[in-house]
Amino acid sequence: MTNTINTATTVELLHIGGPTVRFAYGDLVWLTDPTFDGPSEHQGRVTLVKLTGPAVPAAEIGPVDVVLLSHDQHADNLDVSGREFLANVETVLSTPDAAGRIEGVRGLANWESVQIGAVTVTGVPALHGPEGCEPITGVVTGFVLQADGLPTVYVSGDNASVEYVERIAERFGRIDLAILNVGGANVGAFGDHDLTLNGRTAAQASIALGDALIVPVHAEGWAHFSEHLDYLAHRFALADRGHLLRIPTPGEVLTLAAA
Repeated sequence: MTNTINTATTVELLHIGGPTVRFAYGDLVWLTDPTFDGPSEHQGRVTLVKLTGPAVPAAEIGPVDVVLLSHDQHADNLDVSGREFLANVETVLSTPDAAGRIEGVRGLANWESVQIGAVTVTGVPALHGPEGCEPITGVVTGFVLQADGLPTVYVSGDNASVEYVERIAERFGRIDLAILNVGGANVGAFGDHDLTLNGRTAAQASIALGDALIVPVHAEGWAHFSEHLDYLAHRFALADRGHLLRIPTPGEVLTLAAA
């Protein structure tokens, strides 16, 4: 499947399930939020129920150079098998809090950058619920990747705030490709306030991101994801943003290529 972005190269993505995506960028292989467990229950403040396993098992992922970990507190972003996977990855970027809990993780503060090969990675703000949610949901992060001759890529992590997306877009000027965690995750902690973007707010985030292609993930495989991708597609169509939406099929490579 080939689509168009305003860049002189291609980006290949493999959606593994939930928030987990493998993609090639700047001669490196990147992975977001590793979740490789099969169907299971994960105990915590609330019980998270995983309904389906990964489209590709961890043993078949191949070498990964960098993991972009939104946060480590919740099993739908880092499960048991995902934690085991981190031990085989040279570079894991996450929040400063996660770096204090997991050996080998490098924490990035908001707007802090690190150079990995030819790629500049910047930690960007994310809010895992409504304002003031951090004492309950914890600190989370997103990432922006930049390199000469390559598209600028935004990885949202578990962010529910359109305002934060607007700040990120203003800061970087142009985003070519955005991997957004959607699904309207909701465990009832804040009533009707979702913990990630939903169809309506994802469409608003797309407006803030201009003509960036949108790859939605984190909308299937867990019981607390409250919205499916068909509703998100409907909201994008209503907002006249459907031409920018690229919904990946788990287990199939999605190639985003220049015209």
